This record gives sequence, C-alpha cells and structure tokens, in this order.
Amino acid sequence: MSSLAARLAIHRVSFLRPSEKRLLEAAVDGGADLPSLTFSGLERIIGRLSRSRDWRPHNLVEDAERDLRFLERTGIRYLSFDDLEYPPLLREIHDPPYGLFIRGAALDNLAPALAVVGTRAASGRGISTASVLSRDAAIAGIPVVSGLARGIDAAAHRGALAARSRDRSSASTVAVLPVGIDSIYPPSHRGLAAAILERGGSLISEYPPGQGPRAWRFPERNRILAGMARATLVVEAPADSGALITARHALDAGRDVWVCLALLGRPMNAGADRLASEGAPALSSLDELLSDWGFSIRRAILSGGSGDSKKSNAAVGNGDEAGLLVASLRAELGLEDE
Repeated sequence: MSSLAARLAIHRVSFLRPSEKRLLEAAVDGGADLPSLTFSGLERIIGRLSRSRDWRPHNLVEDAERDLRFLERTGIRYLSFDDLEYPPLLREIHDPPYGLFIRGAALDNLAPALAVVGTRAASGRGISTASVLSRDAAIAGIPVVSGLARGIDAAAHRGALAARSRDRSSASTVAVLPVGIDSIYPPSHRGLAAAILERGGSLISEYPPGQGPRAWRFPERNRILAGMARATLVVEAPADSGALITARHALDAGRDVWVCLALLGRPMNAGADRLASEGAPALSSLDELLSDWGFSIRRAILSGGSGDSKKSNAAVGNGDEAGLLVASLRAELGLEDE
C-alpha cells in the first residue's frame, strides 16, 4: 500500500477517534501491516477495549484503493494532519480531524479566518447583516468560513463571493460540508457550491466519498468551522441553533466569539442574546473586529463613488436598504431565489 492509501484506509475506520487513527497510522508501518492486524491488536494500539466489532481491514484496503482512484479522477486532494496545507489553527483543537478532503483552491493559512454562522431560518436583517459583514471581511483579506447551510451560512458565502467577483484580490470563502466530499448538502446549494469553486474558494469535508448526512455529523462539522477560524461571528441564532455548538467549540479552543449588535433583542435571536449576556462582544461593523485584530478595512465598492462606506454601515442597521443590497449581491452573482 502507498502511504496515502494507508491513510485513506485508516480514515474510514469510523469507530476510532481521530487521535486513535493517528496512533494506528504510527503502528502499521506505512500500511504494510494493516491487512493482517487483528482486532485485539488494534485494541492494544489504541489502548482501550472497543464495543464495535466492525473490523474488516481487507475491506478497508479495497475502499481506500477506490477512494484513491476517485481522488485521482476528480482532482480532489487529501490533507493529512502533517500536511503543510492542513489548517494550523485546526491542529490546536481537541481531537482535530485525522485528515481532510478538499476540493478547489488551496487554503490560505497565512490570513486569519472568520467563521460566520447562524440560523437556517434567518430574518431578512440577519441575511443582510451576514452578507455585508462577510463581504467586508473578504475585502479586508479575511477568508470567510461557513457551513453552506440555508440562511446565515449561505448569506455569508454570497457576501464573500460578491467581494471576490469585484476584486480577485479579496479573500475567498470556504464551505465545510457535513457529508462526503463527493456530495453537496443541502442539494439545493449545488449552484452556490459551484460559485465558490469558480471564484477561487474551497469545499472541505472530514468525510470520505459516499457518506451522507447524519445527525451527529453536523456538530462534528461545526468543530471544524470554529477550529479553522481565529474568531466565530454568530449573526442570528435562536436558543436551539446549531450555531451555538460552533460558538461553544470556539470558546473551548480559546477563540473569540462575537455577536451582531443589529440583531440583539430581536425574534429568533435568543441564542445570540445569551452569548452577549455571557460576555460575547456585540459587533456593529467589521471595523471593530478588525481593529481588535490590528487590521484595517478597505470598504467595498459596489457601484463606485465615496458613499459606499455609508451604504455598508446602513445595510447592517436598516432593513430596507439591507434588502436592496442583498438583492444586488444575488443578482451580481447570478443566484436564483431559493
């Protein structure tokens, strides 16, 4: 077996934690010993008894060879934990992914990223706020990371894409998938995923080809969102929003969590309100976050002229102007209404 095939085989051992997969990789001599490894031998390597008896190393090898052919055919890459492109901040979280599948442009690990997350059932103001702040982040050279979900996630990606379509020097956006790298979830966002790839962004997943959506994969995905980013911005989130899981992962990793001032106290935002009450700073414009980081922002030029900075700030606070701005962003990207 090649070293990559061995890693792909180990990656598919679903009942092992990422840290245990790294122990297994170190123990199997580049993969040569993997097919003959017994289940009791595996338990000795990971240092615990396992309730799962689903250990069929020959099947893993066959699956890995099929995955390898898939990667070669599609140009999708596999990033191992020690790969230079593997996000360095992600290595710092508890039990970081054993490896990542990536489709699209190489990840920009030099610029700090911002995770922008929130509810799928977003309000118009929530969508406009996510779009504008993400656009401004991309203009400032800050990659925007989100989960390709409906609502706030999609608005964040679209805001970053709008900046990218106007100025190729703007930062790109990264979508972290809760499914195998050969799929798009939700399927209705295939067009958005294509736009991300066309404009120099990336799709990444912890899951190999053929893995569909499962309830536990969404919080697993959320730890990657938080882990890749220097800070997480929760735009709009009700009390039971999955975005709060991302915020918790960020806090557990010692990262900053921000909320949006314009959405505080509004319906569907009890979760973000709670984060604010617990000390999360409230953002009125991206300048505040970038000032905290020691950055400065170049304001977006949507239609030329010196009034664009005022338009950007108004979009965060005024629902009517915000809706018009979001409509212009969607039209510019050629995206149909969902």
